[in-house]
Amino acid sequence: MGIVGWISYIKTKGEVNDRQGYFLAGSGLTGIFIAGSMLLTNLSAEQLIGLSGNAHKANMSGMAWEVTAGFAIIICALVFMPRYLAGAFTTLPEFLKTRYDDGMRRYSVILFMLGYGLITIPSVLYSGSIAVLRLFDVPKLFNITYFQALVLTILVIGIIGAIIAIFGGLKAVAISDTITGIGLLIIGILMPILGFIALGNGNFFEGVRILVTTQTHKLNAIGSVKDPVPFATIFTGMIFANLFYWGTNQYVIQRALGAKI
Repeated sequence: MGIVGWISYIKTKGEVNDRQGYFLAGSGLTGIFIAGSMLLTNLSAEQLIGLSGNAHKANMSGMAWEVTAGFAIIICALVFMPRYLAGAFTTLPEFLKTRYDDGMRRYSVILFMLGYGLITIPSVLYSGSIAVLRLFDVPKLFNITYFQALVLTILVIGIIGAIIAIFGGLKAVAISDTITGIGLLIIGILMPILGFIALGNGNFFEGVRILVTTQTHKLNAIGSVKDPVPFATIFTGMIFANLFYWGTNQYVIQRALGAKI
């Protein structure tokens, strides 16, 4: 995290000097940085821990969140983004103010801040901190209680992320996300490989055989009414949830708003 923060600082030093530079990265983000930043923004502890936990507890029906996201991204690119970019908007509330009125802007800001502050950010920090605690055994490392270690980890992760975002602006976030995304991609590929090796007691193919022959009901992706994602909801509520996330969620579309002109 320190190396990523330092590289982001060097790449953006002296560039964040106005609102355009802070919120839109000077309208200079290329496709690679936009894609890398959006990928890492979406793939966090929520997915690596939350969806994996759902699959272990129930079945693979939770994969619908990511599978259907592709359709939402296409709709966002073809319908929403041209309107956002044509108006040179800095934020989504700014778009709503122009489209409706200032009351709608304030209302959306309150809703977004409540959602980020009470749901999104706490869940990501909490689940991510649990992963760090399990990986490095922080309580034993610093000889503190589990709760103290959890609070310490949340503060460290949150503060470092905030420093990069506050002092570097959108471009620093996009650069750090892209660099970290490379590591995330490598780790994402290694996770199933190492998992199969561990499952097969050192034999990768034996691990695959065990997976496809033991408790095969967990491989089912067609969710029942009792599963995390009932199949019918994919075509009703889920598509609207994904449209909101990929088409109107500020911390996702902000990357696209900073696209190179």
